[in-house]
Amino acid sequence: MDFAQNSLHDDIRAAVRDMMEPFDDQYWMEHDNSKEFPWEFYNAVAKAGWLGITIPEEYGGGGLGVTEAAIVEHEISASGGGMNACSAVHIGIFGFDPIIRHGSEDLKRRFLPRVPNGDLHISFAVTEPDAGTDTTGITTFARKVDGGFRVSGKKVWITKAKEAERMLLLVRTTKREECAKRTDGMTLLFAEMDPDHVQIREIPKLGRNAVDTNELFIDDLFVADEDVVGEVGKGFRAILAGLNAERIIASNAATGIGRAAIRRATSYANERQVFGRPIGQNQAVAHPIAEAMMRLDAAQLMIDKAAWLLDNGYDCGKEANEGKYLAADAAFKAADVAIQVHGGYGYGKEFHVERYFREARLKRIAPITQEMVLNYLAEHVLGLPRSY
Repeated sequence: MDFAQNSLHDDIRAAVRDMMEPFDDQYWMEHDNSKEFPWEFYNAVAKAGWLGITIPEEYGGGGLGVTEAAIVEHEISASGGGMNACSAVHIGIFGFDPIIRHGSEDLKRRFLPRVPNGDLHISFAVTEPDAGTDTTGITTFARKVDGGFRVSGKKVWITKAKEAERMLLLVRTTKREECAKRTDGMTLLFAEMDPDHVQIREIPKLGRNAVDTNELFIDDLFVADEDVVGEVGKGFRAILAGLNAERIIASNAATGIGRAAIRRATSYANERQVFGRPIGQNQAVAHPIAEAMMRLDAAQLMIDKAAWLLDNGYDCGKEANEGKYLAADAAFKAADVAIQVHGGYGYGKEFHVERYFREARLKRIAPITQEMVLNYLAEHVLGLPRSY
């Protein structure tokens, strides 16, 4: 890794910060309260050219790596946008990786050029009510018919389904009990979000309310053969390809929330006067802020290492998972400290740190739980027996 200043990365940070100026904490509080999708922000990201940043140039994208995409998401989050902002654009910034890596040339040419201008909205539809982290336990089934498949089943925790035109839909094309390996028999489809065959039911949730999260009830949905991503029966491989990158980018969103919380806490500690002096002069206030900053810095180093390894063709499973764990905990710690520094005001909405707290909490369970990260490290790094 090279720790020297990188002019491209500096330019990206400066440009994203400029873009985010109109979208302040008040904007995100209002959209979180009203549960309205932030279209003005989404269109600004598209206009600035950040959607499709990782899509190859031959399809109209930026052709850049995970490192650059992660910087964009970090700065969006750190501006105060947090997960409301990042979730609105995350799939456009990175989510087409399975199609880039495994899709047919026809599929790429039909859809990838529509990503950079923000025209194409999609969702990931993998998780099911009875198969959360156990992806191989999904039961949504695609029955082969002439020209394609007929799909029926349920999906849950599906982000942006109300806005999506299509979804990356993981299904079984062979039942699990009929497969030699439990990871066999799954197929990834780029399916239409057809309202005649897909019922969407929104899930009320703790935070990130500007972006909808949903249950999907799929009934006899047709998906054409040309909309299969990769090989039939090898969908698990297509999904796995992007998991490390997703964890790196999600971790940068987490540390971004932490930076916003530290900024708010520091500002308040300097301005708030109690007993004739700023509260930040008290070590009981100053030290937790300093410790939270230190934890964010340490997490960022691991995330940056993981991104460098991935972009340079090295295995990064250990680092991507460690970075995700450390970033989620560091972000939550920073948000908790920010509330404590604000005292009673931190519990109200006026100073915005309660929203950071709610959104930081999400990163400890998504896109993978802290416990599953530890399971991965115990098994694949330490060589301990599989526990699940």
